[in-house]
Formats: sequence, structure tokens, C-alpha cells
Amino acid sequence: MLEIAIKGSRNYWLWIVLLLAVMGAGAITYIDQFTNGLMTTGMSRDVSWGFYIANFTFLVGVAAGGVMVVIPYYLHDYEKFHRITILGEFLAVAALVMCLLFIIVDLGQPTRMLNVLLYPSPKSMLFYDMLVLNGYLFLNIIIGWKVLEAERNQVEPPMWTKPLIYLSIPFAIGIHTVTAYLYCGLPGRGYWLTAVLAPRFLASAFAAGPAFLIILCYIIRKFTKFDPGWDAMQTLAKIVCWAIIANLFFFVCECFVVFYSGIPSHMAHLQYLLFGYHGYHALVPWMWSGFILMTLGAIFLIIPKLRNNKTLLPITCAMIFIGAWIDKGLGMISGGFVPSPLHHVTEYAPTGKEIMITLAVYATGFLVLTILYKLATTIKEEVRG
Repeated sequence: MLEIAIKGSRNYWLWIVLLLAVMGAGAITYIDQFTNGLMTTGMSRDVSWGFYIANFTFLVGVAAGGVMVVIPYYLHDYEKFHRITILGEFLAVAALVMCLLFIIVDLGQPTRMLNVLLYPSPKSMLFYDMLVLNGYLFLNIIIGWKVLEAERNQVEPPMWTKPLIYLSIPFAIGIHTVTAYLYCGLPGRGYWLTAVLAPRFLASAFAAGPAFLIILCYIIRKFTKFDPGWDAMQTLAKIVCWAIIANLFFFVCECFVVFYSGIPSHMAHLQYLLFGYHGYHALVPWMWSGFILMTLGAIFLIIPKLRNNKTLLPITCAMIFIGAWIDKGLGMISGGFVPSPLHHVTEYAPTGKEIMITLAVYATGFLVLTILYKLATTIKEEVRG
């Protein structure tokens, strides 16, 4: 089926060339980081995780969000999701590729990732994170490829794919649960030390992933002859609506516990994010912008007339997607490190080199996504024809 990827329009190849150019620029920048070390980034002793891990955390949620099309279709025979299930699985593949690349560029010395394999420890959350991330990636590659191949041949998928599909569901939930445990298992960080962190992660994942999938469906409808189906997109919009409301509710619960209890080590992080702390307030406008975007997006989606507006829907989904990225990316990482356990404030901002490498990782993911979606849409057009 890969031969389909080398056939495309002029716009298709211009897009591929653009992605390759960004990847090339990022590779050159990464060589500088590899040579000189992480001193080229904005990270420090007090803020040892930065833009790379922020995007990793967010993209794990995008990958996990794919399960919201798998469960209705495979477990409940929701036929409206027949056209978009493969799109959700391939989105998970691209997101996981980016997740793994962000881990590699964050390590400074990539060979360090072999330590998890050479010296595995059942007490390490990193060990379990490696298992679920790679396991979910391979499951989606195998399932998506075999299902798409069977559809092209107009036959039923092999019977052995069914158990893998069912196995992918707990893996999807597991990748974000274990990622949350990486943070809330650190007792010295008050912002992360909460049992509600994993539910918050999953709620934002089930909003951001389907929201981005709706945007991709609009792009597919515009540039291909394949129509994912308006009813399926409307169902996804309802999932996004209630998931983002749950995410906002969990955050309000967290604020109540923190400020009502009055524990200084817990209050300091939320004070820094929402109101500023001892004159430091770099993230305050970002955090309020994120919550306003998510709240407005939830309001737009909960009103049927606005949710059914074909022009407004992709804008609403973009608002929720960006808001979730600010909340779980920028806010979650910086908010956990600032202030430090000794209440010292070392603010963090990504450098230009970090941003360039990040763009290259995203370009790599979008290249994978473009090729996979090219295969899926072309084959579905052929079958329908």
C-alpha cells in the first residue's frame, strides 16, 4: 500500500517539501544541542523539564484520545464511526512518534534511554511508561494497517486483530495514567501531588484528541474526496464538550482543596500560575487565556445551535485544543517546578533553539500523519468508488 504515498497533487508535494525543510532545520539545531548539551535550552537546575516534556505530556493525551472512536465502534457497534476509526488510530500513531522523539531530544544524550532497557526496574514509573507507550504504538500500527488492508481487499480483518483491538483500549488509558503517575509520584512537588491528576489528564486527553480529529476531518473534506461524515463529527463534538467540562471541573476541585486547606507549599504553585508569585507572573496571561478558551469552547459545544454550525465548529475545536495545550503543556510543567520546594522562583521560557527542535518534531509527526492519512483516504475513496 505504500506506493499510494508517492502519488499526489502539487499541493501534496509542496506540503511534504515544507515538512522536510522544517525537519532539516531542526536536525541542524539538534546537532548543536547534542554537541553543546542542554545548556542551549532554557532549562536549569530548578526547572529540569521544559518545552520538550510539556509537548510530550500533551501529545500523550492526543494519542490516548483516539480511544474515543475505538470504544464506540468496536465495543458498541456505533456504525457512524466506521469512516473515522482508522483516522483516530493513525492520529495516535503520529502522536506517539512525536512523544518518543520529544523524550529523545530531552535526554541530551539519547543513549541514556537504553538504561531503561538495560537496567529495568519494576519500581520505576519510567519503565512502565516505556512499556505502555511502545505497546500502544505497535498495537495501533498493526491494527490500523491490517484493518485498512482488509478494507482495500474488501474482506473481513483477520480474527487475531480483534483481541489486539480490545487490548489497545486499556493501553490507551494506561499511557496517560502512567504519565500522570510520573508527576504525582514526586512528593516534593505540591502542584503534582494530587490523586486527581490522572483523571485530569484523561479528561483533557478525551477533549484534545477528538477536537484535533474534528479539525483533521475538515481538512480531509477540503483536500480529498473522502467525507468522514457530519454525524460522526457531531458525536465527537459532544464527547469533546463533556470531556472538557470534566477537565475544568477537576481543576476547580483542585483549586478548592488547595486554597481552602491553605497549605503554603501547595498554594504557591497555583498562585504563581493564576495571580503571580512575589512579582513573577510570566505564565499568568497564558493560563487565563487557556481557561477562557476552554470555557468558551465548552459553552459553544453545549448549545446545539452553535455546535451544529459548520463554520464555528472547527474554530471551537481549535480553541479547546489550544486551551488544553496551555493547561497541560506550559502550565503543568512550569507550574510544578515554579516555585521550587524552597520557594525560590526561577522562571522558565524556551529558547529559540528549543522551539526550532520542537517544530521539527511536530513536522516529523505531521509527515507520518500525512502519509498515513493519504493511504487511508485514497483506499476509502477506491472502495466507495
